Amino acid sequence: MVKNLQDTKTLNNGVKMPWFGLGVFKVEEGPELVNAVKTAIKNGYRSIDTAAIYQNEEGVGQGIAEGMKEAGISRGDLFVTSKVWNADLGYESALSAYDASLKRLGLDYLDLYLIHWPVKGKYKEAWRALETIYKQGRVKSIGVSNFHIHHLEDLMQDAEVKPVINQVEYHPRLTQKELHSYCRAQSIQLEAWSPLMQGQLLDNEILSAIAKKYNKSVAQIILRWDLQNEVITIPKSTKERRIVENASIFDFSLSDEDMTEIDALNENLRVGPDPDNFDF
Repeated sequence: MVKNLQDTKTLNNGVKMPWFGLGVFKVEEGPELVNAVKTAIKNGYRSIDTAAIYQNEEGVGQGIAEGMKEAGISRGDLFVTSKVWNADLGYESALSAYDASLKRLGLDYLDLYLIHWPVKGKYKEAWRALETIYKQGRVKSIGVSNFHIHHLEDLMQDAEVKPVINQVEYHPRLTQKELHSYCRAQSIQLEAWSPLMQGQLLDNEILSAIAKKYNKSVAQIILRWDLQNEVITIPKSTKERRIVENASIFDFSLSDEDMTEIDALNENLRVGPDPDNFDF
């Protein structure tokens, strides 16, 4: 059971990753972004997730540098993730993309680097590049995002290094049970993006009733449900009150009955593209 904000999951390569972190999807460069990262670190967050396509790695890097200094922690205390975008899914281009992300972030290494989307005919070459970076010791872990089972099976036919993470859209309307079971069997950790369904679940009557029972917010109920399902989660927020509230989920546990009731909300409904049918 995850007991606090610094609790970690040991990935299949032995690296420890926090169960809970801050996502910065679509947060624009500027003071709001820098302050959000600093606020998260100040309040005990130790995992920050960004991506090249978010176009905010410089601000994230600034927030990390200032946040570490103010919190009196070192780089080794943080877990930083970024992702290679679809346009760079070749061998040489993925290598260059990694260096570019490091430069923008102002870091010497990443804890986790992901292939952002499974672009057909391209992700294997990109994976080969990630394996090279990993074997060189320049990244602590490598993984994927938005991969279905068949993408993972195809990748692992030729892969020398197994992905540690599959970061996917995951929330009570999209529980991805089959994918989760497959990843668990393969020792690939599932991680949730858009855990709150971009806010679309916050007025749900069933979730609201459960939240009232525990004297928690709907967001806290969903994030607790993630953790009790053994899914790493990275909710996005730029407001300090929300950043603190999102992480205040370690003083209660959902009952088996409530977990089942939340599971039953599944409709296989996405707010993002289907990984089998996307166009970027």
